[in-house]
Amino acid sequence: MAKGITGKEPDPREVYRDIIDHPRWESPTRPPMSLYDRAAQFAPFAALSGYDDMIDEEARLVDNRIELSEEELEELNRKLSLIHESIRQGIRPAVTVTYFVPDPLKPGGLYTTVTERVRRVDAANGIIRLDRKVSKTESKAESYMEIQIKDILDIREEP
Repeated sequence: MAKGITGKEPDPREVYRDIIDHPRWESPTRPPMSLYDRAAQFAPFAALSGYDDMIDEEARLVDNRIELSEEELEELNRKLSLIHESIRQGIRPAVTVTYFVPDPLKPGGLYTTVTERVRRVDAANGIIRLDRKVSKTESKAESYMEIQIKDILDIREEP
């Protein structure tokens, strides 16, 4: 029979002869654990909890805010004035707005495009209010979507 690793240890089959061929003990009150659960006991654990999330967050890409030139700002103001005048005449035009949404966790953000009817252009507060309803999570109340004029990259009136 085989000896131990170095040859100096006694043969394990000889040492454990009295118990080696006995059936495995099973609890009368609990079902046997699945092989998956038994293997999970020996799986490695995450010594640095949250490290993978931190790496994923760092790898997430964001866009930089695009600064409009003077000519582009004048064109945007002209379009907003035309939309405001339409609203004063009782017409709520449908527009497609591309605007910047700042990222809450890191510098930068992303550009989003939405198509909706305009309810109001509030130049004094720098806000354009759209017909789209959004819910406020803390109060569960609904309000209309508002976009900061300073965040608008482009606005186009839809036919």
